[in-house]
Amino acid sequence: MAVNGSPEGVVETVDPTLVLLTVEEAARRLGIGRTTCFKLVATGVLETVTVGRLRRVPADAVPAYVATLRRTALAA
Repeated sequence: MAVNGSPEGVVETVDPTLVLLTVEEAARRLGIGRTTCFKLVATGVLETVTVGRLRRVPADAVPAYVATLRRTALAA
């Protein structure tokens, strides 16, 4: 098994045109674990929106989060 849970040699593709991502898709884009991503959502660090009963991460929230991490690292 590969690290992301897919069989070795299988590449999972994510539709780059998606505007809203599941938490799992956002975690995959960030290269972090699902649990870590859910913690970021729960603490409000990673922006989410509600669509009906579903919780989604806006695709542009992922690079915004990375930019925040970079600014924090540069300020330290």
